[in-house]
Amino acid sequence: MSEQIIKTEFSDVMQKSYIDYAMSVICQRALPDVRDGLKPVQRRVLYAMQELGLSADKPHRKSARIVGDTMGKYHPHGDSSIYEALVVMEQDFKKGMPLVDGHGNFGSIEGDGAAAMRYTEAKLQKFTQDVYLADMDKNVVDFQPNFDETEKEPVVLPVRIPNLLINGAEGIAVGMTTSIPPHNLSEVVDGVKAYMDNPEITTEELMEYVKGPDFPTGGIVVNQKELKNIYETGSGKMKLRGKVHFEKAKKRSERDKLVITEIPYTMIGANISKFISDVVGLIENKTTSDIIDVSNESSKEGIRIVLELRRNADAERLENLLYKKTRLEDTLGVNMLAIANGKPELLSLKDIISHHTKFHYEVLTRKYETLLKKELEQK
Repeated sequence: MSEQIIKTEFSDVMQKSYIDYAMSVICQRALPDVRDGLKPVQRRVLYAMQELGLSADKPHRKSARIVGDTMGKYHPHGDSSIYEALVVMEQDFKKGMPLVDGHGNFGSIEGDGAAAMRYTEAKLQKFTQDVYLADMDKNVVDFQPNFDETEKEPVVLPVRIPNLLINGAEGIAVGMTTSIPPHNLSEVVDGVKAYMDNPEITTEELMEYVKGPDFPTGGIVVNQKELKNIYETGSGKMKLRGKVHFEKAKKRSERDKLVITEIPYTMIGANISKFISDVVGLIENKTTSDIIDVSNESSKEGIRIVLELRRNADAERLENLLYKKTRLEDTLGVNMLAIANGKPELLSLKDIISHHTKFHYEVLTRKYETLLKKELEQK
């Protein structure tokens, strides 16, 4: 056997190797597919749950079993990243439509982590079964070999709605990032119907149906005039504010209150306690003397952060101070980047709906071709 030595520039080898690595991270881990709006790990978790028979009418199964099956059969990466994907799909404060029905401690809006996977249990939501995983046995999507070619896994799930808009997406790849806010299910469906009626529809006309993001934490988009440009270009910045209302004291012994019932989406997690410590800082620094006490009365029913006020306090001025000095007003960067036609693309609102509509048309065509073929074979 003769030796073959290829002489090449070291910098060229490094460049090619890094580009290959970057594309692998971008396409295989960090960015969602525009067709089903899912990253590979999310798709594999949902498919593994279906293969385990964890339908909505069956009992919950230990999360460790789901993670083990996903890792052993489809996703040869760390168990913590798989479990984190499962947890996020259960959290109704992060997702517009949660896809997993969890049992046990799956974390909280205030940043508490989920319990270990050996304690929690999960199964599919009925919505996920009907909208994300239906008709998998009717040749509606292509399957590919798994990492060791012992199993088959779907290339994409036959999702019936533009999941990329409804549940949004977050991901950091190599040299690029995606950040898509969640939207209202009925508004997006109306937008899809409008696009199907008129494929030449403009972004402005689409926004008559999809009026803007719909965050599970509530809040207000302050710069609504900039939404059109964000939806046309696929990138921009949304300025978000929490919702504050004034509660008048009912008795002389009580005090007036400012109550925060909705927060910016960016405040999820540790930023809630950071907000409270920032308010305490305003009191200690004597930036304001109108606040006597601050307490977090949030529960499963929703957010409720209460600021007790000094008598004759200027509530309106204090509210503006909170927007200015704390994260009660925050900025969310939007970058609607997803895998389309096998490569990363920055997509507009219309692009996402267009890609999904074409994909769903293919799914339905394949479904009815399969059913017709079966019917002819039976005759």
